[in-house]
This record gives sequence, C-alpha cells and structure tokens, in this order.
Amino acid sequence: MVINGLFHIAIKTSDLAATRAFYCDVIGLRDVFRPDFGYPGAWLACPIPGGQPIMHIYAGGPALGADGLAPSGTAAIDHVSLSCSEFHQFRERFLQFGLPWREFLVPGTSLWQLFVYDPSGVQLELTFEGSAESGPLPDMSPGRVYVAGASFFDPATYPRLGVAKAAAR
Repeated sequence: MVINGLFHIAIKTSDLAATRAFYCDVIGLRDVFRPDFGYPGAWLACPIPGGQPIMHIYAGGPALGADGLAPSGTAAIDHVSLSCSEFHQFRERFLQFGLPWREFLVPGTSLWQLFVYDPSGVQLELTFEGSAESGPLPDMSPGRVYVAGASFFDPATYPRLGVAKAAAR
C-alpha cells in the first residue's frame, strides 16, 4: 500500500460566491472543470499548468446539516496548510481585502507562516520557505503573532467577498 499525497479538501459553504472569491481572488487558486453533481459548487486548482483541483467547494443540498445550515469552522480539523511563495504579496492581498491574519516563524526551521480564515470559518495556514523570501521576517508582535488554539475569526465582521461579482453574473 502506498499513499501518494493529499488529493483534495472539500469545504461546505453557505455562501458559494464569497468562498469562491476568497480562494480565487485572495488566495490565487483558479476555477477548473467541475462535473454537474446536481448541486452548486466549485473545484479550485493551483494556478500552475496542469494544476489539480485541491479545493472542492460545495453548497446547497449536501452541504446542509440537519438544521438546514452549512456548518462553519474547521471543527476537529484545526487548519488546512498550503505551500506558498511570495509571503509579503499575500500580506498585501489580506490588507487589500480587509482580512484579519496572523504570522508565525516555525521554531528551529526556516519556515514562515500566515494564518487567515475563509468565509466559512475554515482556517488556512500558508507556509513559505523563508530562505526563498525577501523582505522583513514575519511579525511576531502581540496581536499579530499566531497563537495555536486562539481563534481570530469573527463572522460578524468578516468582509463581504464576491458580492459585486455575484451580482454581475
């Protein structure tokens, strides 16, 4: 038996437009073909030639729990980590979209990290090889440093991503 790697992550959402906008406009994934499963959703891939869909987003029917609502947050999964580059460009993108984030230097390694939430409250960890990055180190000051187990997601103040795009469709 062989495990070849992670195939994809599936995320339930009650706001497909905002979730798609977050992963495409903020994070930089791209839409790819998604079969018609009979309910709304999106498959999103890394923006490299032949990039495989790594995020499956779905809404409606199967995304809804017994209460008729899509769950939010990461529950028992604390976060999803993506391997990234261009640390400071991601920080600028978070500022541009009004998203709160946290930063971290992994002790004893050269890894830099950014933490941000998607519109459904799923926490993402963006991990960077610090030796390949330029500019200042991650900000480890109070209020900016990532603290494991301390959520900074507030659905009441989360920016309305994808509203203009959804209205244009």
